[in-house]
Amino acid sequence: MTASKGSSPGARAAAVCRWLFLPAVLPVAAGTALRAIPADWPVLGVQLVAFTPWLAVPGAAALALAFAGRRRWQQAVAAVLLGVQVLWLVPLDIREPAVEAAAPVTLVAMTINAELGGADASSIVGMVRDRRVDLLAVEEYTPALARRLTAAGLDQLLPHRVAHAREGAGGAAIYSTYKLKESGVLPGTQFTMPVASLELANDSGTALRVVAVHTLAPVGEAVRQWRTDLSAVGRVDTGSGPLLLAGDFNATCDHHEFRSLLAGTGRTQSLVDVAASLGTRLVPTWPMRDYRLPGITLDHLVTSPDIRATNYSVQPVPGTDHAAVVATLHVGAPSLS
Repeated sequence: MTASKGSSPGARAAAVCRWLFLPAVLPVAAGTALRAIPADWPVLGVQLVAFTPWLAVPGAAALALAFAGRRRWQQAVAAVLLGVQVLWLVPLDIREPAVEAAAPVTLVAMTINAELGGADASSIVGMVRDRRVDLLAVEEYTPALARRLTAAGLDQLLPHRVAHAREGAGGAAIYSTYKLKESGVLPGTQFTMPVASLELANDSGTALRVVAVHTLAPVGEAVRQWRTDLSAVGRVDTGSGPLLLAGDFNATCDHHEFRSLLAGTGRTQSLVDVAASLGTRLVPTWPMRDYRLPGITLDHLVTSPDIRATNYSVQPVPGTDHAAVVATLHVGAPSLS
């Protein structure tokens, strides 16, 4: 549709906006469909869903163009799409776990993907010292990184360790100020995900189970294994006390696979994403460098609902494209509900 030669400048501008509306709204509509329909999308769909929060930008532009173009149907379409995006940006179920701890123990937990062991060990140890971290999960944990962390003094700060060092991306470790008892590794996953029991010093004798999570990235044919890895993490039983899943899930809250993990169909209780519970789930943890992409949240601290979280933060670490995620966890006796 074009304006006639005798049209006013305002009419011509409105006509241009009506045409520009289409390229602005189409990616928003497509991305909204990918996010809204819980299908096992192919790899490109999975990757695009990760960037759902950024659709609010073209969504707002489409709404502005719709009003400038003076077409009510365009205004209605743009308003609905932008409204859905805002709902996903600020979900209605943001909340902290409501369970009151019977005998609380407070500890600071941290996770970092070391990117093939290249993360700066001194920076990690400095962060552990400054934040008084009690529990550290490291993904892409290599023998060389293990040696550098020891040389930088990590063993003095966190003397207990469950470690599976591997060359490349497959290794992981859990360090703690509390005694750790290894329970094995999650079966059927591409990367090693160690499981450990942390003996809390409280009157109830409660132990905190910890899993260092690292799923395969959904790239190419690996998207199938990514789903398998997330399913394996989702099958961790939540019925035997406090639980912490810490690491690089390679998934955001917009992936239905991650939301299914939290919902825990068939488990005794659901799980809580710490960042989402505190209203800070949009703070990106990747990429911190190299890739010219909008930031997204791939790294998570996920807990059983009998753990309350505070003081969540995301901290860049030199030598890796992932940020460290840190939070204070208030761990108590299991919920009786």
